[in-house]
Amino acid sequence: MSHIVILGAGLGGIPMAYEMRAQLGKEDRLTVISDRDHFQFTPSNPWLAVNWRKPDQITVKLEPIFKKRKIGFHSVGAKRVVPEKNQVELNDGQVVDYDYLVIATGPELAFDEIDGLGPHTGFTQSICTVEHATTASEAWEKFVKNPGPIIIGAVQGASCFGPAYEFAFIVDTELRRRKLRDQVPITYVTPEPYIGHLGLDGVGDTKSMLESEFRQRHIKWITNASVEKVADGTMTVVEHNADGEEKERHDLPFGYSMMLPAFRGIPAVFGIEGLTNPRGFITIDEFQRNQKYQNVYSVGVCVAIAPPEATPVATGVPKTGFMIESMVTAAVHNIRQAMDGKDPTHKATWNALCLADFGDTGVAFLAMPQIPPRNVSWASEGKWVHLAKIAFEKYFLRKVRTGNVDPIVEKYVLKLLGIDKLKTPAPGE
Repeated sequence: MSHIVILGAGLGGIPMAYEMRAQLGKEDRLTVISDRDHFQFTPSNPWLAVNWRKPDQITVKLEPIFKKRKIGFHSVGAKRVVPEKNQVELNDGQVVDYDYLVIATGPELAFDEIDGLGPHTGFTQSICTVEHATTASEAWEKFVKNPGPIIIGAVQGASCFGPAYEFAFIVDTELRRRKLRDQVPITYVTPEPYIGHLGLDGVGDTKSMLESEFRQRHIKWITNASVEKVADGTMTVVEHNADGEEKERHDLPFGYSMMLPAFRGIPAVFGIEGLTNPRGFITIDEFQRNQKYQNVYSVGVCVAIAPPEATPVATGVPKTGFMIESMVTAAVHNIRQAMDGKDPTHKATWNALCLADFGDTGVAFLAMPQIPPRNVSWASEGKWVHLAKIAFEKYFLRKVRTGNVDPIVEKYVLKLLGIDKLKTPAPGE
């Protein structure tokens, strides 16, 4: 009998739990540890922040679902992983032993690294969690009653740029619907060396496509930018040249701002030698397995991935949902092989498929593999992207609620996304 513990119940943890359960015998145990009692569909947060969604539409209570599927569940959060003892210490004092651990926590949000950043003790909003997006929506309703300048983007060290672009365009769309766009200057601030870099050195023609969208929507931008500090109504931004030296300093006024923070590993794993890199992300081999603790696997945003290139201002590498699904399937099959006394053989494809919704249209891009040079580097735009993201939202939430999806529905949604399947094929398939 084996006990598999999954740390995290997000876009990586939930698919991991469902796929792992299907690979286990009746005598095996599966436990999920999370700091929340519910699942959040993070890709819908930009919609939530302008009240196009409500929290209960994109969250799912997990305990009833897990109980039905014979999955143990702790929603008190992890205090510390102790890999030398094969244990996870929980915040309520309990200790959970494991035979195999899968770390799928996502990141800790590093708002504290910039003075005045963030919704808790700072002056900017966030769409990283449902709670943050809900707070952002409340601030948004106050803002539209007294409109002014808006700053949207990401700070130095950020790695998830897609939602920032989405939010800039969604805000533009919402302001036009409210007949307020003419009263609101919008500036996009990013550490990327150019618009459309995305932490991936661009994908297809994302540079010209996104620049064109910005121009058409009268959104100004500052690239190679680092945020020095944020005060109430003012953001100090340093623009750098190609050598990383200071080029120009901007004191930008704002009435509303949403800035994505840099990520780091969560406190439960941060600083564990051999498990994480200096930033706290989990180091893994080609089989999603930690090199030192080989019964510890990791999937999702908490995985350490080196940037494809050095940039004048630090940027990280995004981990998209398509890529995470591939990591999950590889990890599931490798754990099953380890349980059977076999060496792992499954590798994630690490391709990137992203749907960036603009509220009335959108951009989709596919990078295979995610890090260049690539076999496929493709980007396209149109209203179909907006519709595809809505379809994927419904598909994934149904999958979480039921543990499975009608194969006809799955086939239709994936066809709309332009892919054959989300899973990694087994060797020889």
